[in-house]
This record gives sequence, structure tokens and C-alpha cells, in this order.
Amino acid sequence: MEYDSAALKDVHALIDAVAEQNTARVIDAFRRHRVSDAHFSGTTGYGYNDAGRDTLDAVMADIMGAEAALVRTQFASGTHAIACALFGVLRPGGRLLSAAGTPYDTLRGVIGGALSKDAGYTGSLSDIGVNYSELPLKDGGPDLDGLEAAAAEADAVFIQRSCGYEARRAIDIDTLERMTALIHDANPDAITLVDNCYCEFVQTREPCMAGADLVMGSLIKNPGGGLAPAGGYIAGRADLVSLAAARLTAPGIGSECGATLGGGRLLYQGLFLAPHVTAQALKTAVFAAALLDSMGFRTEPAFDAPRADTIQMIHFGEPERLLRFCRGIQAASPVDSFARPEPGYMPGYGCPVVMAAGTFVQGGSAELTCDAPMREPYTAFLQGGMTYEAGKYGVLHAASHINGGM
Repeated sequence: MEYDSAALKDVHALIDAVAEQNTARVIDAFRRHRVSDAHFSGTTGYGYNDAGRDTLDAVMADIMGAEAALVRTQFASGTHAIACALFGVLRPGGRLLSAAGTPYDTLRGVIGGALSKDAGYTGSLSDIGVNYSELPLKDGGPDLDGLEAAAAEADAVFIQRSCGYEARRAIDIDTLERMTALIHDANPDAITLVDNCYCEFVQTREPCMAGADLVMGSLIKNPGGGLAPAGGYIAGRADLVSLAAARLTAPGIGSECGATLGGGRLLYQGLFLAPHVTAQALKTAVFAAALLDSMGFRTEPAFDAPRADTIQMIHFGEPERLLRFCRGIQAASPVDSFARPEPGYMPGYGCPVVMAAGTFVQGGSAELTCDAPMREPYTAFLQGGMTYEAGKYGVLHAASHINGGM
């Protein structure tokens, strides 16, 4: 197992520089909104007049460069936050365009129609008469040449930044800015919605700073800093955030309800740590790419390539090596290290999935996890790592078992 450690340090130094800028932005937002320990106490019942919840919304909006935000543990997942945004802005007969190919597996059930394997009424967008189309990827990235014409007929344009379970490039913030400009030039009324999962704090700007109308994500990924116990967020134009809030709760209630039950400190502290934790995850991904490449496996992105998300793809080409790597990650985890991941069916996925996640937060992708759909080309999707030291340990342990032993 040999790799260029000097080149690795240079890449890590660039990651640290981004983390410094993002940390300054986060602290400045906390200071502007006068965050105090009084904001951590929480509420019960309806959660009326929850100053901690409302201040966290304002802090997140500031960090994201948005007019408003909705940060809630009541979001069951990033998919739930995205679904609330889509159902909030679209109406029967509306036209939704996916501008970066087919969305991630769990979102296909939200959209429904031909994308969903479930028959009958499931409560999807298709069921309420929303029309769906997608612009296929071109050379592993968004088709910028075809985007203008496709967006001209859409009411809302959905952009998934991360690779998901596809062997494609994550969409960097400069490319996203070009996309939102093309969409709004072609159709000023079109609403751009960006799935930001795995991408927060990887670069120094966020989607609303690049022209997006709404951005959505999960708190158990980057912005939760490994401390948020659950939840998601939506940020963007104030009117659109209000529409999404009405889907999370009810029309007329919106963001005014939702008890925090004393969990506010974890959300605030996780957000404060998020730029640093994201940097640790990126360093882990870079190390994994360098190591596995030196062992003869194809990795995407390459260790020294620019990154827009925290996901590291490792192409194993056959199922057994993939399974052994995932089991090695699990065995090197601080929680449930004794468990043996086996492929199985998961809600929202179209094929068996193996998931290694020995995490303090169930499924917390800010921590070191590795999962894969059990289908060709048998690619592992590694992400997270709250500390580089633990991430490196886990990757080394898993790599040592690829050819046998697990």
C-alpha cells in the first residue's frame, strides 16, 4: 500500500483553507444573531414562541446566503425535506424537470410515475398530476447545452449536486451558478431547487449564493457536524420556504410550530462544528482515493481532483471485494463493530443495499459510513469521518480485508 504522502498533505492543506473560511462565516452568523445559551433550552407541545428554533433558522439562512430557512428535527431525512420543498412549490398540472439526470433512489418514489416501482396510489407528485421530465447527463455531468431549452417548459427545476449512487461528477458551485443562470434566463418564473446533501461546506459558497431559489439537505450529514440527532433543513426565498413549511406542518401553521424538546444545543453546536467535520470527511475521502488507487482500484474523484461533495466512489467490479470492504469499515467503527453488514432491501431503494454504519447517530453520514447498491459495477460509496484519524484507521482496516478475511 503505497501512495504519495507529500501530495496528500498538499491536498489536505487546501481543504483546511476552505474550512477556515467556512468556519469564519459560521461564527460571524452566530455573532450577528446573538446566539446565547438561552437558545438551547427548547420547548414542548406546540412549540410556540421558540426563540431558539427561530434564531437557528435565522443563523442557517445567514450561513446559506438565503432570505429564510427552516431547520427542524421533524424532518425524517434529507429526502423528507426535499419532498416538502417539491410538494410546497408544485401544483397539479405543474412541470418538474430534473436537470442532472435521474435523481437518487429514495427520491424516485417521491416523484412517482415511471420512476417508481410501486404500483397504485402512493402519494407521489405523479399521483397529484405533476408532470416529470429529466435532462440526461452528458459526459458524466449536466448537459449545459440542452438545459436552456429544457428549462423553458418547466415550472420547477430540480438539481441534485452529489453523485448519489451514480458514477458521475458532483456539481461544483461554479457549474451550479451557470445552471441557475441558464434556467432563469430561459424561464424567469422557473423555481430552482437544489439537493445539497453531502455538499455543504465543501466549498466556500452555497447554492443560494449561486442563484438557487431553494436548497435542501439533511442534518445527519455535513451541516449537523456529527452531533445533530436527526432532521433536515430548507433555505432560500422566504415565500418558498413558507410554502415548504406548510407541507411539513399544515397550511396556516407553517414554521410557527414544532417543539425542540431541549435538543437545540446539539443542532447549534453541530452547525458550529460542521465546517471542521466536513474537512475531516474530505481528508478521509482523499486518503481513501489515494490508498485504493495505489492498490489498483479505480476511484472517483481522484485523490487530487477538485471536490464538490464528501462522497468517495471506489469501483470494485465484483461483489465479494465490495462486501469485504464495507464489512471492514463496520469492524473498525466505534459502535456496532461486531455487526456484519449484509445486503438487504431498504425503503426507497430499487435493489438490495449493503450499509456499513457503526455510528453514534443511526445512519449518520457525517460519521464514517460506506454503502453500496448490489448491482454492477459494484461501487462502494464512502463518506464521512468526524475525525481524520478515525477515518484513516477505518479505511486502512477495510483495505486490508479486501482480498479476504471478512
